[in-house]
Amino acid sequence: MRNQGDLGSYVVDVQLKEVAYAALHNEWDELELDEKLKRFQALQAADAEEFFRELNAQDEAEILLALPTRDQRLWIRTLDPDDAADVLQEMEEEQDRHHFLELLDEKTRNEVTALLAYSEDQAGGLMSPRYIRLRPDMTVDEALAYLRIQALEQVETIYFVYVLDPQQKLLGVLSVRRLLSSRHNQKVSEVMRTNVVTVPEDADQEILSRLFAEHNLLAIPVVDADKHMKGIVTIDDIVDVVEEEATEDIQKMGGSEALGESYLKIDLPTMIQKRAGWLIVLFLGELLTANAMGFFEDEIARAVVLTLFLPLIISSGGNAGSQASTLVVRAMSLGEVRLKDWWRVIEREAMVGLCIGIILGIVGFIRVLAWDAAFHTYGPHSFLLGIAVGLTLVGIVLWGTISGSVLPFVLKRAGFDPASASTPFVATIVDVTGVLLYFGVANVILRGTLL
Repeated sequence: MRNQGDLGSYVVDVQLKEVAYAALHNEWDELELDEKLKRFQALQAADAEEFFRELNAQDEAEILLALPTRDQRLWIRTLDPDDAADVLQEMEEEQDRHHFLELLDEKTRNEVTALLAYSEDQAGGLMSPRYIRLRPDMTVDEALAYLRIQALEQVETIYFVYVLDPQQKLLGVLSVRRLLSSRHNQKVSEVMRTNVVTVPEDADQEILSRLFAEHNLLAIPVVDADKHMKGIVTIDDIVDVVEEEATEDIQKMGGSEALGESYLKIDLPTMIQKRAGWLIVLFLGELLTANAMGFFEDEIARAVVLTLFLPLIISSGGNAGSQASTLVVRAMSLGEVRLKDWWRVIEREAMVGLCIGIILGIVGFIRVLAWDAAFHTYGPHSFLLGIAVGLTLVGIVLWGTISGSVLPFVLKRAGFDPASASTPFVATIVDVTGVLLYFGVANVILRGTLL
């Protein structure tokens, strides 16, 4: 038994270890590889295993490659087959993949090799081949006894068991709770559920994440074309996928390519390459705005006051278009909107854009009159100027909203990622058309007065 002094020292030691563990988590991305390795190896065995499993595949690969050969076998074997496959896919050199495959036991090596045949963004690349399986002719008592044996092995989850025929075709699924609450002499085939949600082995990860969301599932069986069960994807596997997909969409909508790795880890040349391309395209697009303004050079020379409202007008249209684009792209990614819904979306956004445009138009009109009344800034034709600004705001907000909602459908139909309908891209389109619309309206309303 520890005395009071020993107990105090023990508590302090535990607290220091917890602080060191938490600090390593917080500082991990900022550390150089040598320091990462040093501090990782300083962790207690249990803490090191927990920490290693919590790392993403890229970091796990980095640590494995840096470890001494004697430790590599230990750590690669702590990973489940699907996690080991993810780590090997992060290794660029084929010889490194082969080296770590050889460190695995034969059963795991075969499982990992089979998983590597799939793309990492397919259901087959995300699944685990280790799950609990039962025969339909087993009694509940036999199934429970067999369940205890399989639970001792490394299986992905013990909450659900899968009923397969001799050809390994999926017949049904059964929760452990249901199994425990059934009569001991009932057959598994009598208590299993046959309406099972499954996913093809080549299904994209976006489809998979949508199925999890729609059906509130903890695991989904993966089957081949002949309904042979290949493995299961669990909810924890798909959480990272959802985060990755959302990150890619946000980055694309921000006007850059998807970075593909952590912000702080990506090297400077790659960062510039992924961001410069779109900015060049957007810059060339904005040159059209200068050309459009050049077309109205005479009008600007006669009524310089018109240019005061140009930034306000084109930014309002760009903001409205960006809103619409963001909402439609997100609805597409969640499966709420499909290509066939394009006309419904346009109708809806046109009505929204018109209403918002009228509101902004009224605000713009009042702003011109109020400012002129207070400071006599715009001259004797301020009322007509206010009408021109107000009507243009109605038109540009309506046009921006429609453009922002249509562009994702156009890109989707053409086979591109709708997220590429980035907010800067929509804003560029609206900028050019906004100049044309503004000076067109001003020409009609102010001709014979300011123009």
